[in-house]
Amino acid sequence: MEIAAQEGLLGPLLLARSAIDRSAVLRGDTEWLERAWADGATRVVVVDDGQALIRRSGGEAELVLLSTADAPEGERYLLGVDAEGIAYFAVTASLATATHTGSFNRIVSPLDPSELGEGQTVTAGLRQVGSLLGDLDAGLLVYAVALEAWHSTHEYCPRCGSRTEVRAGGHVRVCPKDDSQHFPRVDPAVIMLIHDDDDRCLLARGPQWPEGRLSVLAGFVEPGESLEQAVAREVSEEVGVRVTDARYMGSQPWPFPRSLMLGFFARATSTEFVLDSEEIAEAHWFSRAELLAAMESGEVRLPSELSIARRLIETWYGAPLTGDW
Repeated sequence: MEIAAQEGLLGPLLLARSAIDRSAVLRGDTEWLERAWADGATRVVVVDDGQALIRRSGGEAELVLLSTADAPEGERYLLGVDAEGIAYFAVTASLATATHTGSFNRIVSPLDPSELGEGQTVTAGLRQVGSLLGDLDAGLLVYAVALEAWHSTHEYCPRCGSRTEVRAGGHVRVCPKDDSQHFPRVDPAVIMLIHDDDDRCLLARGPQWPEGRLSVLAGFVEPGESLEQAVAREVSEEVGVRVTDARYMGSQPWPFPRSLMLGFFARATSTEFVLDSEEIAEAHWFSRAELLAAMESGEVRLPSELSIARRLIETWYGAPLTGDW
């Protein structure tokens, strides 16, 4: 299969979905923000350290959205407006105060909706439920989690140390002492499937992962560096392989806490490994038949379908694969 023929065919990336207009022009309109908050149709997602309320409805998982009257006190961020004109906000607050129905079970592994009773509510994060939510709910939760993560680490001015104030619907923090403005930060990271002239793909394991967990390589873009340069540098640093022909395939947010994953294919011009032991515990070349056999035997497990890494691997392979971390 020609890799070139797969360009642009990563398919739907589960954390890159959305069904709202981000409505940037409304963020600075304080009167509109107050009217929207007072509107009974407005809906709120409460986030607490990356967790939100999730319930089962009709056999599916959905995000619990509150009215503004039921929303707890907390920092408030405008997420946008949908096609029907309904506004959506995020509020950062304890989930224990989000409703009047008491405590909830916290889900720490991928959620199976069939394990929940109809209408049952739990707390979970994107890793557990991102693949189960619809476009609207997935987009809202990704956005809310990303904003919460940034605000939680940017409460103080980096110039003078004063506590900053939230403005523009949660999209700016302003220092009241020196008037400096600080905007939500996104860290670009390249993630790349490397293939060689024998059409094998390179998969590796970080030293912190259990044996059998393999994925593609990835790393953050450094200052003054292009994406293509970052692809070549990261692969060289981590496994000692030289690459060329880096081809952009797609991107999706990865708010853990604030990354944007930029997916690439690249062709190896060398195949011998020289591993950086601090970053990589093992690396292997796989043909399609070898990868399938390793997965069927349980020797290899791939990243979850939520990740762009999984989609890069499946695009190279040419079909969906089963079995993940």
